Amino acid sequence: MARLTKKQKEAKAKFDANVAYSLKDASALIKEITNVNFDASVDIAVRLGVDPRKANQMVRGVVTLPNGTGKNVKVLAIVTPDKEADAKEAGADYVGLDEYIQKIKGGWTDVDVIVTMPSVMGKLGPLGRILGPRGLMPNPKTGTVTMDVAKAVKDVKGGKIDFKVDKTGIVHASIGKASFDADKIAENANEILNALLKLKPATVKGTYIKSIFLSSTMSPGVEVDTKSV
Repeated sequence: MARLTKKQKEAKAKFDANVAYSLKDASALIKEITNVNFDASVDIAVRLGVDPRKANQMVRGVVTLPNGTGKNVKVLAIVTPDKEADAKEAGADYVGLDEYIQKIKGGWTDVDVIVTMPSVMGKLGPLGRILGPRGLMPNPKTGTVTMDVAKAVKDVKGGKIDFKVDKTGIVHASIGKASFDADKIAENANEILNALLKLKPATVKGTYIKSIFLSSTMSPGVEVDTKSV
């Protein structure tokens, strides 16, 4: 068994791993047990009572966090020349078309989100093997394939995230930073939990939200009482 570091021992001493806390208390605890010398990301992991192998139980959606993610999200807008000015004004970090498609073909993927237009998707299709595994392929369902490029860029910069249940039935998402007030962490967590509840597949029987954990970079996970949300 791996030995705990001094900081890990201190963190574990501040809460009971066998107790499920209210969302508000768990958000406050995360701030207390974060002991890194940078602004750690705060993540939520929600285990759902779904079978992701069944198409009618796949849970995927988008949500705009009320307090943002706390991250400087790098956005690439792959658009036609007539939309370049709109994308730049909206705050896109990189804007262009063929030159960025060539860069991606060469292995460049130093962005967090790619926004594009329906008419350009044909050019991005062949890049699926590069963009898909990195979660960068634009998708109409997440609002990243649209004619309103400026709005898409602003939404992403303003805290819009997309989430998807993984093959083990868990939804992972980054919901803020440890520097956030505990109330803001709780508000962001509550926003994604409400979105998950609205997306409950009609075919799911039994308990839908099985467990919820909050954690920060390198911190232990704090269980959230599902009844408190």
